[in-house]
Formats: sequence, C-alpha cells, structure tokens
Amino acid sequence: MRTELKRVEGERARFSGTFSRIGVKTSFGHTKQTVLLTKICDASGRLVADHLWFNLTKGIQALGLRVGDVVEFEARVKSYEKGYRGRREDVYDSPVSTDYKLSYPTKLRKRQSTKQQGVDEKSSV
Repeated sequence: MRTELKRVEGERARFSGTFSRIGVKTSFGHTKQTVLLTKICDASGRLVADHLWFNLTKGIQALGLRVGDVVEFEARVKSYEKGYRGRREDVYDSPVSTDYKLSYPTKLRKRQSTKQQGVDEKSSV
C-alpha cells in the first residue's frame, strides 16, 4: 500500500490521518511516546498508508487529540530500512526491506473531534 508514498519520495506534501492511540518506543535506553495515525490519505483523499507511527511532539500534543480525530499536516516522504539486522540466529524476523514513512510533520491541524479518551488524558508528558 505504501507504493503511493514511494512515488513521491523526497517530496513534501499535505496528508491527513485518523488518531487511533498513543504508544511508546525505546530508543537508546530512553522511552519516547508515539502516536498512531491510521487511514493516511494524501490531499486528494487517496489512501497512501493504512497506518503510520509518529513521535508525540509538542505540536501534536497541543492538538489535544481524541480517538477518531482527523489530523491534517504536511510531511516529507522518506524511505527507511525495516526488519532485523542483527546477528542473532534465534530471531526469525522479516528480512530487511525498504519501506516509506512521513517525516517532519508541520502545519498540524485537527479537522474533527469526538468525545473519547485522548492524548491529554493518557499522556504523562
């Protein structure tokens, strides 16, 4: 599905996505909060990804998102390698492959709101 993103790799464009939940990731021993957006569409409304994870930035947190809110933003399409790259033989993860993500989200705007639990209520930041 991210083949649509591959076509515009390196370009900055307008996208929208539906807030689903917050999560956490560990990076170099530090825990960081993340945001899951689903149903990622481009400016024309075409679905470009079923989901993408973003860091919980101050800009995203300031929106006061609730489950189901639609976020509009601009971001740059970048490629990245996914899959296990280690030497452990007991880890049978997917082989390393190239995938596409949206980086540096700016001009964030909430399009609609619902009355469910959101970032403000679950976040400790």
